[in-house]
Amino acid sequence: MPDFHYTDPDSLAFLPYSSGTTGLPKGVQLIHRNIVANLCQSSHPSSNLIETATDSYQEVIPVVLPMFHIYGFSVCMMYTGTNGSKLITLPKFTPELYISVIKNNPVTSAFVAPPLVLFLTHHSDVKPEYFKHLRRVVSGAAPLGQLDEDKFKEKFGSHIQVKQGYGLTETSPVVCFFPNEIKTKTNIGGSVGKPIPATILKVINPNDPKATPLGVNETGEILVKGPQVMKGYHNRPEETANVFLDGWLRTGDIGYYNEDGFVFISDRLKELIKVKGYQVPPAELEEIIRDIPEVEDAAVIGIPHPTDGEVPRAYVVPKKGKTVDPEAVKSYVAGKVAKYKQLKGGVSVVGEIPKNPTGKILRRKLKTIWEDTGC
Repeated sequence: MPDFHYTDPDSLAFLPYSSGTTGLPKGVQLIHRNIVANLCQSSHPSSNLIETATDSYQEVIPVVLPMFHIYGFSVCMMYTGTNGSKLITLPKFTPELYISVIKNNPVTSAFVAPPLVLFLTHHSDVKPEYFKHLRRVVSGAAPLGQLDEDKFKEKFGSHIQVKQGYGLTETSPVVCFFPNEIKTKTNIGGSVGKPIPATILKVINPNDPKATPLGVNETGEILVKGPQVMKGYHNRPEETANVFLDGWLRTGDIGYYNEDGFVFISDRLKELIKVKGYQVPPAELEEIIRDIPEVEDAAVIGIPHPTDGEVPRAYVVPKKGKTVDPEAVKSYVAGKVAKYKQLKGGVSVVGEIPKNPTGKILRRKLKTIWEDTGC
């Protein structure tokens, strides 16, 4: 008889580290049960979108997201691999290399983060004909705004599905995804979809000790329950205790759901800018700034203010060959938002926005620059 090795489904399988956009990264204990459950959830007919390979068809997917990150490991490698997809792995992202891959291969699907969507949309060397086989783009790791999604479709065609998902390192990672059968009476652009099977979400006021669920279209912190939720943080018992509330995982993400159950993510709880008691999501302002024709990328942080507590400050990257007037940016935003959301902290024109390997903005680095230099 062969000697089969039994693996305890509750034993540690993978120890990725959280992205550390608002603090130091933490080791996330994912057990075998977490990862297998999430692969099964993602492969459910309601959310599965990768076609299984046959004698005549195989998905072709370029992979640039790092596989030490949960998105690259679980979604780009494990999930697509179970369906027999062909993965074209890139050692790192460079515009020339990525463009060469999509130009010379019949790419059918792409798993990306918002910065890559912006790159594909705005780079003049990325031609629509390179994506003639493309069926779908799946964006994760950070919210993709409706304006950015619309610009992508305008360039490459409305026939391409642009679907967003939502998840965390702590949830193996998928929590929400766009259902294949969409029945809705409302606008769902910018949504991350609905909770995947065997997953429960609720939205609460983060300052409510009773964690009373909020209703439709009420914004608050998102809490999650499901078999994909981590065991805890590695060697961080206090932080593990703080992240769970009566068995629910506190995601630290701010969002809401509409009357059809579609979920929308606004921003990270720790990244909200507190202006005179109002909460300002940086992602909202960043999407507006990126709509300015001369702007390539943008990031917004809160800086101290003597009377308002905090005020928004923007860092803006111009498109190649273009110039950006900081005062024009402030005026443009002022015409789009309430007074307390205006860029009272000013605008800095920079060469690049600091980001982690999956494309999330490292706001703590920008705050450190502000604290050290005042600009």
